[in-house]
Amino acid sequence: MNNNNPPRPGSARSEAEELLSAPAEWDLPPSRHLHYKDVLMQHIDHDRTPATQARPTPRRRLARGVVLLPLASMALAGALIVTLSTSDDTSAPVTRAAGASSASATLNRIAVAAMATDATPVKDGQFVYVESLIRSNEGTFDGPVRLSALHKWETWTSQDPGPVTRTGWLRESGKGAVMPGQLIPIESSDPVPAGIDHPTYKWLASLPTDPDALLELLYAQTRVDEGESKEQAVFSKIGNLVSGTIMPSANASALYKAAAKIPGVEEIPDAVDAAGRHGIAITREDASSATRDEWIFDKDTLAFLGSRSYITKDEVKGITSDTLSGTSAIMKRTIVDRQGEAPAKTDR
Repeated sequence: MNNNNPPRPGSARSEAEELLSAPAEWDLPPSRHLHYKDVLMQHIDHDRTPATQARPTPRRRLARGVVLLPLASMALAGALIVTLSTSDDTSAPVTRAAGASSASATLNRIAVAAMATDATPVKDGQFVYVESLIRSNEGTFDGPVRLSALHKWETWTSQDPGPVTRTGWLRESGKGAVMPGQLIPIESSDPVPAGIDHPTYKWLASLPTDPDALLELLYAQTRVDEGESKEQAVFSKIGNLVSGTIMPSANASALYKAAAKIPGVEEIPDAVDAAGRHGIAITREDASSATRDEWIFDKDTLAFLGSRSYITKDEVKGITSDTLSGTSAIMKRTIVDRQGEAPAKTDR
């Protein structure tokens, strides 16, 4: 994250910084608490709970822990500009791109930059802390996309190798938060060992650094949601890992090289994260689930900035072109000793 440029009055960044300093509010009746907790837990625990209901048409899955992705880079010729007109958004025009070779070259540049970045090892008793700004879809499955207000999202990922049923904690703050200020456990119905659904530093460090071997492992271990392609599931998983964890530089580099080998990955020359920061993006559109995800990187340092997710088609919702369904921006990432602890310093 680049903090060298001071915020301008009225800018997206100054709005974000004001949000981060705003006190949490909690003024809901008990019945609404239960409703929102159910919605929130579906939102954060989606990777661990298999889908139980068939969907009548392809639609955007719940965000995977908000990477959140989970999201890369580009300078490309012949891009098609499509301007969104949804009532809840946001940002500047969406730039659509083509060219797998350009995306592959950019991901390899990002891999080189990742290899040059030092990472402090995380001990078993510690937590990986990530602070993000997010907007997520509050709309119903059969209704239009309705983005929440921009708000702060904090996660503490346990490094306990397990198996454990509590893999971390989260807290939301601000106007768009579901349960403002509440420290909520991230839990699984079954014990989860360190692995792809509980990615500790030590597990990440154990992964192969050969991109082909790593991609084979990810294809074998990544769960696929109903209506989603295997390629998109793996692309999303890589986005979650590089955005929500801390790992050795060689493993981060290998993940980006592996992503370059996924069919359908493309590059976008300009994309904007939830904090209003412009960067280059890596994107993949999935015809099976009618979704598209973007990973956004700083144009100079190639550091991961944030992500955007789109629904590309949904007959029930009346969506016929890209509609923003979620966006995030990573503001801090570091190691802490206790859940609920918010550090002063960052470790990107």
